Order: sequence, then structure tokens, then C-alpha cells
Amino acid sequence: STWCSLKAHMGDEFERAKHLRFLKQCLKVLPGPYASQESNRMTLAYFVVSSFDVLGEIDQISASDRAQYIDWIYAQQVHPDPSSPNPTALCGFRGTPFLGDAFNPNHNPDIQPASPEYNKSNIAMTYTALALLRILGDDFARINRPAVLSGLGGLQQPDGSYAPVAGGAECDMRFLFCACAISDMLGDWSGIDKEAATTFIVNSQSYDGGIAQGPLQEAHGGSTYCAVAALYLMGSLSSVKRMDDLVRWCVHRQVTGFQGRINKAVDTCYSFWIGAALQMLGYHSLCDYNAIRSYSLSCQHPAIGGISKWPDTFPDVLHTYFSLSGLSFCNEPGILPLDPALGITMRAAGDWANARPPKQYDVSTL
Repeated sequence: STWCSLKAHMGDEFERAKHLRFLKQCLKVLPGPYASQESNRMTLAYFVVSSFDVLGEIDQISASDRAQYIDWIYAQQVHPDPSSPNPTALCGFRGTPFLGDAFNPNHNPDIQPASPEYNKSNIAMTYTALALLRILGDDFARINRPAVLSGLGGLQQPDGSYAPVAGGAECDMRFLFCACAISDMLGDWSGIDKEAATTFIVNSQSYDGGIAQGPLQEAHGGSTYCAVAALYLMGSLSSVKRMDDLVRWCVHRQVTGFQGRINKAVDTCYSFWIGAALQMLGYHSLCDYNAIRSYSLSCQHPAIGGISKWPDTFPDVLHTYFSLSGLSFCNEPGILPLDPALGITMRAAGDWANARPPKQYDVSTL
């Protein structure tokens, strides 16, 4: 078949030009199946724009386009509602203008939200909005920091976890990580009770060493990353009670690439989730870099570029970005170093890049 013929000619070559072509197309318009993700458009933009940056090609996005993207991001900022008894409860960034609000990047107070009670931020969108602004070279001058931090603090639960939105929703490790990343990027931790957050993470370590979305749940690569990154940003990695089990669990997730859970299929995105966790713990060198690279390259699309989760399937922007990020930890030529805690390049992180050397733990029994 044509597919097999194309695959046969790929070998172990990193298809940089094809990936750039794929990303440029996604930057203009996403395929139809992404329509259901409209409310997450901010995060989809993060995957695409940060992929350009990881490839060292952020200048492929013109200065005028970058300025327009920055304005669009600021237009999604949810500002205080003076008519509300808690004016900052909904503050932060939303993922899209799907409510039909007028374009208002500079917060003209004469332009009011179409539906104030539904115009609420999402903690994950706030995280990716800040990451995007930094990648695009913005100085955060238009961020209402007190409002964002006040809204953030209102999302923390009594057990230390975070909800994604005001008004109630699932509360787990993903959103606790977002809270820590937001606080780190804004340089203000007033929206987090660090002690409660750390206790929630420590109590979520599973019997096998990995970390779950919450206490008494199954360990997972994504939640393990979120937990490790949150502790890393808070300077609390030493709080983990069974560090050797955590490192062992992460290392044992490598098959060729990494699996997200025990007895699950390998998936390219876990080269970031597990790889970044090991990078912060100081043990990424225990991984088989050649096997990671081989699996990731086997998931490249031979015709249109981009990287999928499994070989011989279509690529998407999430797996493309996390695959590129995983290759960064393996020192792939032409890919920029990544800040494992914030999920952006060291170039974009700048002064935020955490210079604390990872502590080496005793893992002699691995």
C-alpha cells in the first residue's frame, strides 16, 4: 500500500519539515473532529504554538500574527464582576469566546460580558494562557494578577486539591498542578495553601509507588507528573514518603516508549508525562533513550507529518507536542531544552526556569 511504502522510506529519520508543515496547517485551521473541543481552544493553541517553540521555530510565526494571538488570549481573560457578591470568584482565563462576547483584549469596561453568570474561567485554560503568553514574548502587563490569584484561591478544596471552575466539578491532581504552575509564573503563591496541597499529594501515592488523581485511586502517568511537578515547584519533593518506589514505578513504565499505567499500551505522550517526572526527580538517565526515540519516530505520519499515540494512526496536536517534548529530554538534535515543571521551553521560561538541582535519592534497589 502507499502507507507501507511511505513507512518503509522513513527509517529512523526525524521528519522535521513535515512536522512544521503539519503545525502550520493546524495553526490556520484544525480538522473537523476538533470541533467538540471548542471550549478547550486555548489548550489546543498551546500544543501547536509550543510545538513550534520546542522545534526552535517560534519565528515561523510572524510578529504580526504573534501580536494578534496575544490579543486573542487577553480577550479570554475574565475580569471581576462588580455586581457579584464575590467579584473575583470567576476570574482567570476561559478557553474560548464561545459565549459570544465582544472582542475586548484591553478590557474596555464599557463592553460587558454577554452572560456574566456563565463567563467563568477554567484553571487549565489559565495555565495554558499564561504559558502561551510567555512563549509568544508577552510581558504579562495586561494580566489582572490580584483577580487571577483571588479566583485561584477560591478553587482550592479543604483537602488541598483544586476544582477546575467555580461552582463545583471534579477535584484532582491535574488542577492542583495548574494552580502551582500559575502561581510560579505569576511569582505569587497567595492563592495556594501549600501545606494542604502537599498533604493531598502525599496521601495520593498508591501502594505501587506511583501517584493517583487522589487518595485510594490507581496510579497514573499523568497524575504522577502533575504531583511531582507541583511538589517541585513548591520546593517540597522531599515530602514524598516512598521516593524509591516512585522512581521505580516511573522507570518500570518504559516498555519501548512509556505506558501510562501498569499493563496498558505504550503511548507517545507518556514520554513527556513520565519522562518529565523522572527529569525533575533526577533519574531520566535511567531511561533507554534509543527505545524512546525509536517508538516516537515510528508514530510519525509519513505523509502529513505530526505524531500519533500509536504507529499507523493519524496524528493530533497533543501527541505531537508531548512527543517532541519527550524527545527534548532525550537530547534530540534540533529540539530545544524543556522546563519539565512548566511544560514550556527553557527559552520561554527564562528567569522562571527552576535552577534548583534535583535531589538524588537512594534507588539502589531498583
